[in-house]
Amino acid sequence: MSFQIPVGEVCEEEFKVLDVHTAKHVGSGDVSVLSTPSMIAFMEGVALRCLQKHLPEEYTSVGVLVNVKHLNPAPSNSVVKVKASITSVEGRKVVFSVQATYKDMVIGEGVHERFIVNRKRFADKIREILSS
Repeated sequence: MSFQIPVGEVCEEEFKVLDVHTAKHVGSGDVSVLSTPSMIAFMEGVALRCLQKHLPEEYTSVGVLVNVKHLNPAPSNSVVKVKASITSVEGRKVVFSVQATYKDMVIGEGVHERFIVNRKRFADKIREILSS
């Protein structure tokens, strides 16, 4: 199946940095700022939703690569903007440029890749792995 994924599309969402998103809470540090794992989860989520709207219902995507730099802090209770831009499509692989900002400061940026999968076949593969 071929997919019509628009290279150049930009998707953006805002997230409030809650206590559960802080480095202190997730265990990746001991300060109350946005944790790297939470920032990456925000980036992956925006990319997932950006891609999903172009896929038939029986398809979804899974993250296969994250290469992100966490450049600056964002304090607890702040609002961060996360942008995912589709930079290329190679068959079922979709590559995104991702960026997170707080106010006018870039706090993180990098590349995220997702792979389009058939939901049923993917679930079957998981069941096969679990049963072996």
